[in-house]
Formats: sequence, C-alpha cells, structure tokens
Amino acid sequence: MSWLLNLYETYQSNLGRVGVIEKKYKDREYTLLPISHTTQNAQIEVEITEQGDFHSARVLDKDDFNTLIPCTEKSASRAGSVVAPYPLHDKLGYVAGDFAAYGGEVNKEDPFAAYIQQLEGWATSDYATSKVKSIYCYLSKRRLIQDLVNESVLYLDEHQKLIAKWDKKYEALHREKPLIFTAVPGEQASAFIRFNVYSPHQALAKVWKDKEMYDSFVGYYSHLLGEEDICYVTGKQLPSTDKHANKIRNSGDKAKLISANDTSGFTFRGRFVHSQEAASISYEVSQKAHNALKWLIHRQGKIMDNRVFLVWGNDAPDVPGFTDNDNIFAMDFGLESSKPIAIKSHTNEEIAFDLAKALTGYSNKLAVKSDSKAKVNILVLDSATTGRMAVLYYRNLNKKLYFKKLIDWHSTCVWLHRYQKNEQGELLQFWGAPATKDIAFASYGPKANDKLVKGLMERMLPCIVDGREIPQDIVRSAVHRASNPVSMEKWEWEKTLSVTCALINKQEGYNVALDEENTDRSYLFGRLLAIADVLERNALDQEEKRSTNAIRYMNAFSQHPERTWRTIQNALQPHQAKFGKRLNYYSSMIDEVASKIPFDQFNNEPLTGKYLLGFYSQRYKLYHSKNKQENKDSNAGNDDNQDSNNSDM
Repeated sequence: MSWLLNLYETYQSNLGRVGVIEKKYKDREYTLLPISHTTQNAQIEVEITEQGDFHSARVLDKDDFNTLIPCTEKSASRAGSVVAPYPLHDKLGYVAGDFAAYGGEVNKEDPFAAYIQQLEGWATSDYATSKVKSIYCYLSKRRLIQDLVNESVLYLDEHQKLIAKWDKKYEALHREKPLIFTAVPGEQASAFIRFNVYSPHQALAKVWKDKEMYDSFVGYYSHLLGEEDICYVTGKQLPSTDKHANKIRNSGDKAKLISANDTSGFTFRGRFVHSQEAASISYEVSQKAHNALKWLIHRQGKIMDNRVFLVWGNDAPDVPGFTDNDNIFAMDFGLESSKPIAIKSHTNEEIAFDLAKALTGYSNKLAVKSDSKAKVNILVLDSATTGRMAVLYYRNLNKKLYFKKLIDWHSTCVWLHRYQKNEQGELLQFWGAPATKDIAFASYGPKANDKLVKGLMERMLPCIVDGREIPQDIVRSAVHRASNPVSMEKWEWEKTLSVTCALINKQEGYNVALDEENTDRSYLFGRLLAIADVLERNALDQEEKRSTNAIRYMNAFSQHPERTWRTIQNALQPHQAKFGKRLNYYSSMIDEVASKIPFDQFNNEPLTGKYLLGFYSQRYKLYHSKNKQENKDSNAGNDDNQDSNNSDM
C-alpha cells in the first residue's frame, strides 16, 4: 500500500493545482483531477441558454475531444450493458430523452430515466449551481436529438431514424459524408455529449473547466458515499469503495490497478469471504491516489509500448528520471552544453563533482534541506490484459540518496558522445551516461521493437537505482554491434560505439583519455586498430569516403586479432611506401604499441570489450592532436604573413 499512500500524499501536497489546466507536448491539455471526476473523449458539444433552452451545437475536432467530467463510483467503472449514468455529460443514449423515438435501442432499464433522476438529485440539492439547473431544465424537455438533427449535427435516414453507420446510399439524402461519422468511432448513437451554458451578457467559464462546478459535485456526492470502514492506506475510518478508477494511462485505458470483481474465480476466494477483507481502501484515498497517478503520467511519465516509467517526489513532483536524455544535467540543471570542439580530459571524479554541484543546485531549488524527509518514488506499470494492470517495480527512496545514485550512474557509466544536436542542428559533444533507450538501440539496433526496448529499460533500472552490474547479455550484444561498423551508417556506428564504451567503462572504470601505461592485451590491440584506421584515412584522398581496412575487418579482428592484424598491416604497406615520411609518425606508433603486447599474448584469442575503449581513446587522441597541430600551423602562417606585412611597411 506504500505506493498508494505516496500518491495520496502527492495529491495532498498539490491541492493548489487541482483543476488547473496544464499543457504538454503538442498543446495537449491535462490537469490534476478533482475527486469524483474523470476524463472522457466527447464528440459533440451542446450549448444551453441560462433559461434552459437549446442554443447551438457542434461536432468537435479531435484535438478538443478530451473533457473533464464528474463521475460516480458505478459510472467510473461501468462496462457492458450495465446502466450506470455519468452525473452530467454522457453518451447520447443516456442524455437524450427522445432516443427511443429516433430508433435507439433501450433495454428493460431505461438509461435516460436513470440519468435524469440522478441529475435531478444534484440539480435540486443545496450544492447545485445555476449551470446544473439550466442543463437539467433543458434535458427534461426530452428533445435533444430533435435539436441536434435540426442543427445538422446528427443525421436521419429515410425512415426518420438515426443512421447507424455512413453508407454511400445516404449521399442522395445528405450529399457528402457528415463530420459526425468521422468524429465518432462507432455509430451515431454512441456519440459522447458534453454540455455548456451560454450567456449573451457575460463570458462564462466552460462547464468542464469551472472550479465552482467541480466543488458543487464533490460536495453533493460526498454525502452519498457508502459505509465507513478502516482504510488500509491511512488507517482512518472513512467511507470505503470496491470500485476503483481506470483510464490511468490515457482516456481509453480500461486496465485497473485494483480490482476484486471476480466472485466466482480465484481472485480472493479460498482466503477471504469478501474482497474488503483482502484490502479495504477508502473512496477519498482511491480517488486522490489514482488522480495523482494520472496527472504524474501525463506530466512526466515515460511510456514505452504501454509500459509506464515514472519518477516523482512527494513534496515536489519534478525529479530527474532515470530514463532521461544523456545530457540531462547540462540541459536541466543549467550547465552549458559543449559544442563539438576539443574538450579537456575529464576524470570520473571530475564528472561526479560537476554532477554533484548541479544536483545540489537542483535540490536547493526544490527546497530539499539536509533534515528533509523528502522522498522520491520510482514506479513501473504495465498491463498483460485490457482489464488488469500491475506494478512491476516500485521503490521509495530518500531524495538525497536518489540524487547520489544518479551521480554515481552518470559519473561511472560515462563516455564522450557526439550524437546530439542543438536547436541550430549542430552536433554537440558532451560527457555523460547514455539514455536507457539509446542503450537499447545500441544493443538491439534502431529497428528493435518496443517490447525489446521496454524490457531493457526495466532491466537497467536496478543498475541505476541499486548499483547492480549491467547484465552481460546487454553488454555483449552492444560490443558485437559496435564491432561490426560495415553493417550500419557511419553516424549510427559512432553512436553505437560511444554508448558501448560507456557500458564497458561502467565495468572497468576507464577514462576517455588515452592510458598509455595500460598493458591489457585487448586494450593494446584496440589501440593498434585505431592507429591503422587513422594512418590509412590520412593516406586516402579527402574525397574518398570508403571505409578503411581497419574498419572493414573490425569484426574479424575482434575474434581473431593476430591473423586479421596481418591482413590489415599488409594492406597498409602500399600507403607506407607511397607516403613514408608523411606517415612515419603512425608507423613508429604501431611499432611502439605492438611491442607492449607480450609474445605469448599476440595470438588469435578473441578480444574483450576493452579493445573498443583502446580503439576509441587512441583514435580520439590522434585526431585531437592533429587538429591542435593544424591550428598551430595555421596560426604560425598568419604570424608569418603579419610579419611580412609589417616589414613592407
């Protein structure tokens, strides 16, 4: 129950945001729902005058479907043919008193009768607002479909019945296909209607965005709740419920986290007589916890193939997540991102210091004091069926401890990357840990399906939060792909290489700076391969884009280094003969590195992933040194020209 308690506390800490409309990606709206409220996709909006008469109606655009509506326990979990009306906005069959007159199917229990009776209770209570009374007054006239047909929102066939689905035969009656058949996924009769009150004298708040309306229904419905029982979450005596919210991930999500409606199966039978004996949760806690969860998912959750990865704080929900981008600390904590220029060599300790400084500033921003009891929650959710959802992973950590775990991850699983771009489209060169999604693509390729990616993201979670070792199959797969550059484009291979080096570095604790004292066999062979690559690249024309032999034979080299090295070295000899003096520096470096490999280790035993670290570090140093020398020569040339100009004067 701890995850429910922390969600409930999060709701209590953010009461000021209840009902406040916020926007996310592509201006999609979301809010922290009031209790006894949910969201629905409405296709038709009907405006009522303050006197309770029809004013106008329209078919909504897709971007405007999402609507905040009041709900009861039964309506929030209704399914199938069960009649359980929403208190105000609902489907056409519930809100239209003339539904049967226009061909609508009505079972033994009339949905409209149940709806209007329930609405009457609210409209005649002490909590009713003028808007509720106006809507009730209009719907009591039982002429909604008639008005919608007259307004050209709904359409009838030749028998004056609602058209179920559009067919070309109706073009003789209505010419082109009306908007309603595009907006509604099923039949016209299944259209969801939302109501608003129009005033010619003043601009009224939309009914589904009106805080007065929220408070009105919450106050009214709180007196209709069931018997009190011990709430297992708070330990208080409160009105309980056995009907819990769905629509957790989106408005069409039917999966529930808490459900005990199987009285004939094996959900709780054999241990308890009634479901309440297994777990009794109060209505208020269930509503607030589920509404907080929905809000957090919309606000900062990461969803991959319907699996939710969520990190939040009880006191302040904004907390850096473990799935965030590689450059999270540079982007989110105010550190400047470096452009693709030479970067001074960083050690893991320096990176840890930078991150600690950034996180200290961030924690100060969130008012996390040394004696604070602020917590961070990590939650992973997924559903195997359409009706049931499970908590796959949950941790509740002290916020300072969580920050410490992030610092450790981002300062040990770290490497130099060049695959991000800024707003101008320029490549950024930055230090950091790769995002979990990038690790998945490095291990399984960019075409990996969402099931593979979300599985890897979940497996990486204990590595980040608990400091566990990265699973070896993930590292091996990444090393295998990084060793096969000819199978992918250059940019993809460079990204795969740097991500793989970060994973290996997490295990070995190396730095990007070349370690010339390292005598590890794989590391030295990797250095040889890098020197051969740079040597041949310098010998080729600048317009030549083909891969060097070192790159082409990289996969074979990792499996049979001694045999493949002979092939690569034989391919280098023509270049060494043609550009001997120009390439002497690289040739002597090959001799120097090769001499460090013991005679008995210069064999065909497969290399470990360390060879990629040696390859990357050696290649980086060679290109970095070359750029420095070119800049030095260029500056010297400018100085010579300047001296010449001065002498002429």
